[in-house]
This record gives sequence, structure tokens and C-alpha cells, in this order.
Amino acid sequence: MRPAAGIIAEYNPFHLGHARQIAAIREILGADCAVAAVMSGSFVQRGEPAVLSKYVRAEAAVRCGVNLVLELPAVYAVASAETFARGAVALLHGAGVFTHLCFGSEAGDLAPLMAAAAYLDSEGYHQAVRRRLSEGVTFAAARQAAVREGIGAVSACLRLPNNNLAVEYLRALRGLESTMEPLTIRRFGAAHDSDEDSGCPSASLIRRRMLAGEPWQAGVPAAMADLAGAEIAAGRGPSSLRQGERAVLAVLRGMTAEDLLPYDGGGEGLCRRFHQAVRQGRTLEEVLALCKTKRYPLSRLRRMAIAAYLRLPPPPTEPPYLRLLAADRIGCALLREIKRASALPVITKPAGVRRLGPQAQALFAAEARCTALYDLCCPALGAGTAAGEYTAGAIILN
Repeated sequence: MRPAAGIIAEYNPFHLGHARQIAAIREILGADCAVAAVMSGSFVQRGEPAVLSKYVRAEAAVRCGVNLVLELPAVYAVASAETFARGAVALLHGAGVFTHLCFGSEAGDLAPLMAAAAYLDSEGYHQAVRRRLSEGVTFAAARQAAVREGIGAVSACLRLPNNNLAVEYLRALRGLESTMEPLTIRRFGAAHDSDEDSGCPSASLIRRRMLAGEPWQAGVPAAMADLAGAEIAAGRGPSSLRQGERAVLAVLRGMTAEDLLPYDGGGEGLCRRFHQAVRQGRTLEEVLALCKTKRYPLSRLRRMAIAAYLRLPPPPTEPPYLRLLAADRIGCALLREIKRASALPVITKPAGVRRLGPQAQALFAAEARCTALYDLCCPALGAGTAAGEYTAGAIILN
């Protein structure tokens, strides 16, 4: 059986480190290994619009070595690391054909990541966290202290962002009792969110350069540079909350504290604090600063703001469908295998969702709403695909 590797990604944008990861996977699993990515759509886990449209990012991924790209619905993509990982791993597991789940990490070693994942699922961990939270520390601090108490020096791996996500992927594999074999590749290039101008800059540095109008092309493969350049020339990118900020504030100011409650994330009264801040802050950053405390970090608040703006429904325990964004010839062959093996229906054309149940249709409608609102974050209003989500088909490359 030919190996098939699944990657969870945002490709925001696809850069040289991503290309290096794909090459490393094929070095380990064989040159004939099919590689698929589950990719965030219009909005990403940072609580922001993707810098380029999902269609451009998906096509770039296929032109740069990925064989097939599936969409991670926004209800999972704009969520905590745990929910993000659970939704993405469930999509790959449900496809029924993937032999490996591959992910980058700073550790580059499964042993400490698996030890951390096992402990995070233990009762001892939950007791330790509850004890620390009662002392008034943030959840992040309580989590770190509890893991350090439980597994000692191994807990240091959780201080780094890619290791954290890797641990959540391993927890999701355990929860699903998946047969996919985990494979971690040491992260290549500049650190996550780093300003280091190395030969392989971070995605965040590339985004900042794009948005500032500075040269960014050296950090990405040629195919990504060409596709992004065309998108930018047409006014469809780079997208950011700077363009859509007033639209976000208008929606949030029209919501009551009760409207915000589903996005509170824990029933801790954050919705009331957020509701008050929205009426005081003149910018989204001011709103977030007014809400921020040791208990409520900016990342959580930004996701809450965007989830409320998008009116995202609660994430289903199991994704109701797989949606194809892009594929090449090998990816199309893999897709045929998925259609035979998958426990989930596969959408290759948006019209196909009409044959599915109400949960699937509601989730797709939420995705269409995300694409329409993403259009407001493009430099040129109307340059995006707001009207085309129900007609835009997958990109097939030969």
C-alpha cells in the first residue's frame, strides 16, 4: 500500500519551510508518497483573515508539492489549539486513506510530545490545573505548571507554539483511536512569529512585509510568488483586518452581551466585559486591550471577536463533510480512494452540499458567510469572491 500523508496547515502564505517539510516527508516515506493538506479557509487561527484567498493558497500548495487540499471549516480554524487540532485530525481520520499524520515541531522528536499528550489526558493533570486556577493564575500558566509538576523537564516542550499544536494533534489521534501514524519533522527556518531575516523567514514576517508593501518574494517558492503577485495586482490581497475593521466593529457593537455569550468560551463573564469594551474602543486593538487581563490573553480575545463577527456556530463533534479545494493528478487519484473509503461525504462542487443533511448545509452556509465577509478585508472592495462561494469549484491541475 502506497503511503499517504496528511498535513494540517494554514499556508498563510505557503513558504520555503513548508516546501522543505513536504520534501522531508517524501524522503522518509518514499518519493511516491501522496501528500494532502487540511487547510484553513478564509480566516485563520490567529483570529484574522488569511493574507491571501483560500483558492490562491490552495493552488499554490498544489503547485509546490501538495497533491490535494481539503478545507478546514472556520468553526475549527478560528478556535483554540485543541478544537483546531480535533477538527483537522477528524477530517483526515474520516477520509479513511491516510497512513500518516505529519506535522512540524521545534522538538523534532515524538517522545516528549507523546509524553505531554498522555499527561494532558490524565486525571492528575486536570486536578492540578483546577488547583492552580483556584489560585488566580491564567489557564496557560496553570497548564504549564501542572505539566511541569507531572512530567518534569519534558514539559519544556510546551513552551514552543509548534510543539503545543503537535501535542494537540497527538491527543486528537488518541481520542479518535486513529490508525494514522504520527510523524514529526523538525521545524526548518526562522521561529514562529520571528522577525529573523534568515533564508527561510517565518510566515508572520512575510505577511508583515506584504502588508507594508516591502519585498517579500524571497521567502516563498516561485509559484506562490507568482500567484500572490497576481492576487495583489488585482486588489484581492493582501487582506487584513485593517481594511475590514469598521465592518467588524459595526457587527460587534450591534450585539448584546447575551449575543456574545456563545463565544465566551467558558461562561466566565467575559461576554459582559467584551460588550462594554466594544462600546468604548475606537479600534479593534483598543477593544482587545480593554478586555485583556492575565486570564484573557489577546489570542483568545481576537478569536472571540472574529468568531462573533462571523457568527460562527458551535463546532460539530465530527465534521459533516470533506470539501476539496485543489488537487493535481495524484491528488485526484487519492480523492477517488477517499470517496470509496471515507466515512464522510466529499464535496467537489458546492452544489453537492444540497444533497447533504441540515448540519452540513448550515456549516457550508457559515463558510459562505465567512467568504463574503472576507471580501470586506480585501484592499479593493468587491475584488474577492463574495458572490461565488456556491459556484466556485475546486482547482484541478494536471
